[in-house]
Amino acid sequence: MLETLISSTNGDSFTLRNAIIIILSSSLLGLFISFMYNKTYKKSSNNDFSITLIMLPVIISIIILLVGNNVARAFSLAGAFSIIRFRSAPASTKEITYVFFSLAVGLTCGMGYIGYAVIFTIILCGLMFLLTKNKLLFSTNGKSMNLKITIPENLNYDGVFDEIFEKYTNSYNVEMIRTRDFGSLFELNYSIILKSDINQKNFLDDLRCKNGNLNITLTCSEYDIKA
Repeated sequence: MLETLISSTNGDSFTLRNAIIIILSSSLLGLFISFMYNKTYKKSSNNDFSITLIMLPVIISIIILLVGNNVARAFSLAGAFSIIRFRSAPASTKEITYVFFSLAVGLTCGMGYIGYAVIFTIILCGLMFLLTKNKLLFSTNGKSMNLKITIPENLNYDGVFDEIFEKYTNSYNVEMIRTRDFGSLFELNYSIILKSDINQKNFLDDLRCKNGNLNITLTCSEYDIKA
């Protein structure tokens, strides 16, 4: 049962029948991975990324079929793909995981190990589903939030909000600091975990007293946005 459906990817196995089997198998597995992505990803679903997850296994399996055991082809394809530049925004860690997942499925199918590809796709999708739905495994005692605070340039931001954070949060971390309006303002971006029993309005009011009543934005992180 666990033997490969196609013995190898050399010239003898590169037939129309074998190519169709591999392409169809990788397409179906890509569809299943994309379906699981939309089920487990709590951020608003990205249609373009869902399509990418379907196409990646197919593309990679075709590349492996074309390369086979030919070293010259492998180097030629590596040179061709090295000129490709991606301009998309950085993905989240979960999206990157799904990208590598799709690549692995495509490689496995392209090499002819379709049975193994089906087995580890089912296992990993099931594991991803359980880890996403079972919040008891990785629950945090609080709510994960993103905080953006605007302060004037003459305010020393180093530790200015620490006392407030200690009062209202379980943990906090500076993600990014940048200037705005030609350097007249600073924008501080924090990832925080609010305590479960705090009043968010009181939290924001205390921050406003420190930043001169400039803009403050408090949003849920991607892990707390419900699908």
